[in-house]
Amino acid sequence: MPPLHRESHLIQRIGWLRAAVLGANDGIISTASLVVGVSAASTNVSEVLIAGVAGLVAGAMSMAAGEYVSVSSQADTENADLARETRELASQPEAELEELAQIYVTRGVQLEVARQVAGQMMAKDAIAAHSRDELGLSDHVVARPIQAAMTSALTFTVGAAVPLAIALLSPKTSLAIIVSVGSLLCLAVLGAVGARIGGAKILIPTIRVTFWGAFAMAATAAIGALIGHSV
Repeated sequence: MPPLHRESHLIQRIGWLRAAVLGANDGIISTASLVVGVSAASTNVSEVLIAGVAGLVAGAMSMAAGEYVSVSSQADTENADLARETRELASQPEAELEELAQIYVTRGVQLEVARQVAGQMMAKDAIAAHSRDELGLSDHVVARPIQAAMTSALTFTVGAAVPLAIALLSPKTSLAIIVSVGSLLCLAVLGAVGARIGGAKILIPTIRVTFWGAFAMAATAAIGALIGHSV
């Protein structure tokens, strides 16, 4: 008998990939928009850099806290459902077996076979069977608050460092333009890399992230210029 072949699926990356792309994308867009907006309102490079650094620190902390809180809420809901399933398995195992069997029936398995499969699955690990087939929970989608928070904070910091580095090296007369172009190029690369890692086609994700980045920078620059002229 040949050895079992275990395939590695791209969806297994979804937990950390979502947080990583979100963090890096937000880091580039928010910090670049902040730098461009402040530079449109003020010609003082020090003010621009201070605003950018403040945005980096505040954004990284905000991303970490936001991801932790939101994913923790997801984890709380998952744990509540698992606790309910555990109680139902203890109090009415026959009904839970039939419920699992009916799930397999809806997927095309004959009723008697479905009952046999459900019985074997529950004999091995009842809560795992119901968690996976009834609740739709599996290892690659289960909530991991700390992983999400750390990934988002780290990638936000890396992303935010890009427009700051560009601003630091740019002449102040063309700082806004250079930061905008450089950041958009980085966003395009990020969109392409994220799509590649996720197994998707590159073009649409690249255009999507670049478009919204350009929109955010343009809007912030317009507001910065308006405020700068009126103050």
